[in-house]
Amino acid sequence: MLGLITKVQSRYHDLNAFFQDKTGATAVEYGLIAAGIAVAIIAAVFALGDEVKGFFEDIQRQLGSAN
Repeated sequence: MLGLITKVQSRYHDLNAFFQDKTGATAVEYGLIAAGIAVAIIAAVFALGDEVKGFFEDIQRQLGSAN
């Protein structure tokens, strides 16, 4: 009987320590920051994509006419 009580107390202590552990919170925060940066990059590509493409096409056209 004493062994069962000891095992229950040990499991309770392990579960309590598991729920008190906050080390995973930092990883989640970094994941959210990375997702926010990815969304910002995607938005910038869609917003400026045609302008950047036109800029490089102009350069290509000017280099082609220089030869």
